[in-house]
Order: sequence, then structure tokens, then C-alpha cells
Amino acid sequence: MARAVRSDLPADVPTDVPNVPTTPDPSAAPPDPATSRWSISAADAARIATFAALTAVLGMPGSLALFGNAVPITLQTLGVMLAGALLGAWRGALAMLTFLALVAAGLPLLSGGRGGPGVFVGPSAGYLIGFVVGAAVVGLIVERFRTLTFWRVLAACVVGGMLVMYALGIPLQALVTGFSLQTVATGSLVYLPGDLLKAVIAASVTVGVVRAYPAASPLRRTEHATERQPAPSPAA
Repeated sequence: MARAVRSDLPADVPTDVPNVPTTPDPSAAPPDPATSRWSISAADAARIATFAALTAVLGMPGSLALFGNAVPITLQTLGVMLAGALLGAWRGALAMLTFLALVAAGLPLLSGGRGGPGVFVGPSAGYLIGFVVGAAVVGLIVERFRTLTFWRVLAACVVGGMLVMYALGIPLQALVTGFSLQTVATGSLVYLPGDLLKAVIAASVTVGVVRAYPAASPLRRTEHATERQPAPSPAA
């Protein structure tokens, strides 16, 4: 059957226009959820660099060695807790890796002006590894919550910023120094009051920042990554 042609259009307007499909092409590749979750934007890179710098700044007041302990007390574990709580697991760990890479390159960024490859075979080696793992664990716990409260963030900081740090730091310190594990663990009790105080500060700062600037919450970035995941195709 012949198709009707409109006669009210100007002469220079083509009337034989092919139909353009309006439905999306099913053959188009859906967005990769792994790429959206693990990708790093320019803003993420800036945040990672900021928390690496913050951890370095927290080492400027110096260190305090109590009772002859080979591992000094520093403020830098506060940076570990903040990085995990505000950046999330992946970006928080990457911030700590960036900081440690600068330390390995020889920059005196650790408390007391320490730096260079030698610190990674010294008594503090396990705690330095704990910087990365601890930030990741804090971030993983925080990302599991639907909302952030002081007590939830505090629990995440205690687990990742304290228990994980001790679990990695104490055995390696005992191995390097030659002391028994029990002796090193007993000596590490002096860290507890200061670490608890740092966990409280980290939880307070995190909740305050998220309330004032909700986009800073790692939960928002996790939700956005989830929203970008393609919906499952209906069963045939």
C-alpha cells in the first residue's frame, strides 16, 4: 500500500525520511560496574593526595618513645583512621600506599624525620604495613553501614586503626627485635590510651565532616557506583 505524503510541508523539506529507532541498541555494551567502582576521578586523586599529605603533617610534632619501646607513639595513625573513614577502603588504602611510597623514596615523612627503605625492615615495619591494611579495614566497615554515626565510625576505627595495627605490628616487632611475643605485646599496652583517643577524634571529625559536607561520605560514592551498575536482563 502506498504511504501517504503530507502536502502541507514546504517543497524543500524531504518527506521520505527513514524511521529512526528510539529504543537503545541491545547490542551496546553495558557499563562495567567494576570500572565505575574502582575508577579514580580527578577529585578522588586530589583527596588521596590530601590524606597522604595529612598523614605526613601528623608526623611533624615528632614521636614519643615510652619505657624504651622500639616503636614510638605518633599521631600518624590518626591519619590512617581518617583516610579509611572518609575515603573508603580502596581510596583510603591508596592514600596510605602513596604516603609509604614517598617514605620509601627517602622523604623523611615518618615521625622523628625517618624515611628511606630501611624503615621497612625495622621494628616499625609491621605497623607501616598496618597503615595500608588498617585504612582498608576501616573503610570496609564504614561502607557496610547505611548511615554514619559516631559509635559506628568509632567501632570501625578501633577495629581497623587499632586491632589490625596491633595484629600486624606486634609480631613483626617481636621478630625484628628478638623479644618474645608476650613481652612486646605487654609493652604495647602503652599505646592503648593514645590510640583510643585518636579513634574518638577520628570518629568525631568524620561525623562532623559528613554532616557539613555530605558528598565527602564514602557511602555516597559507594551508592553512586551501585547505581551505575547495569540492571539484570529479564529472563527469557
